[in-house]
Amino acid sequence: MLRKTLRAQLREVRRSLPAAQRIAAADALAQRLLALPMLAQTDPSAGGYVAGYWAMDGEIGLHALQLGLPKGWIYCLPILHPDGTLRFAPWHPGDSLVTNRYGIPEPDISPDAALRADAMTLVLLPLVGFDAHCHRLGMGGGWYDRSFAFRNTQPAPPWLVGVGFAAQQTDAIAHEYWDIRMDAICCENATYFREDHA
Repeated sequence: MLRKTLRAQLREVRRSLPAAQRIAAADALAQRLLALPMLAQTDPSAGGYVAGYWAMDGEIGLHALQLGLPKGWIYCLPILHPDGTLRFAPWHPGDSLVTNRYGIPEPDISPDAALRADAMTLVLLPLVGFDAHCHRLGMGGGWYDRSFAFRNTQPAPPWLVGVGFAAQQTDAIAHEYWDIRMDAICCENATYFREDHA
């Protein structure tokens, strides 16, 4: 199936989930994320930057995760940089936001003042679809793939974890050379690790 067709189908699946199911899934996802080795087994006093996203178009929300982060961990939102990559800025509820060219809220700071991708410890990537081998289908803009291309030649951190609803899982996602494979993918009822499917 063509990526464009699969993307359209899975976006519709994502949007059609009832509100109560979304909320319950987001809460369950948060517990799975907080149990990830890179969060649960890290010295809490060390902390680090966790990159999330502003949920749009039916994406699974990260509010419960943000509120449950251990002390010392700093939640960040992505900012579009003119060079075609993402930068990241710390954000707390109530902080000022502006809308980018895609209509997505992002922190109201200069992109040049934001943190580079390699400063993140853990990155939670939204997705349209995924498979059990930790391949992610995004929206097609390539922002995350360009920003984290360096992970093709160097190990974590940052750890890259795709997040979505279980309903977004598909049998297999054909991947292109530019696609960055996730270290893990989490949904409300399962966690898949890349190392299990080397």
